[in-house]
Amino acid sequence: MSGEFSKLIEAAKQQEQPQRLLMLFAKAEGNKKKGKNAVNETGTVTPLMCVDKLPEELRSFDALIKEADGISEDWNFVLIAGLGGSDGVAPPTEAAEPYLNQMANDVMMGQDLTGYTILDRQQNPVLLQAR
Repeated sequence: MSGEFSKLIEAAKQQEQPQRLLMLFAKAEGNKKKGKNAVNETGTVTPLMCVDKLPEELRSFDALIKEADGISEDWNFVLIAGLGGSDGVAPPTEAAEPYLNQMANDVMMGQDLTGYTILDRQQNPVLLQAR
């Protein structure tokens, strides 16, 4: 593993309590601003699918992409958050559902997404801002 994703996995493994990683795959649709000085795009981001995994279940970013593409290739970004466990035990997958729903709601409602790590298909960090 290399790049931003591997840094994220390593950081999750080093937390005081075991982590469960929450991932929301989203599709961006928009238009580039016209003009020679325009570097930003505007548009919408739509949640497509979610998954939660323990850091140990993630072999590589390429493997995650392959798994996601097996469901839908229509995504552009993955938003990632961590959910900490307690008493040395990672949260069960059932505990992830309300947080995954919150992530989807945050995207749909145009909420602040700075609490999430957002990566494109090439592991590049992405900054999404609400308008």
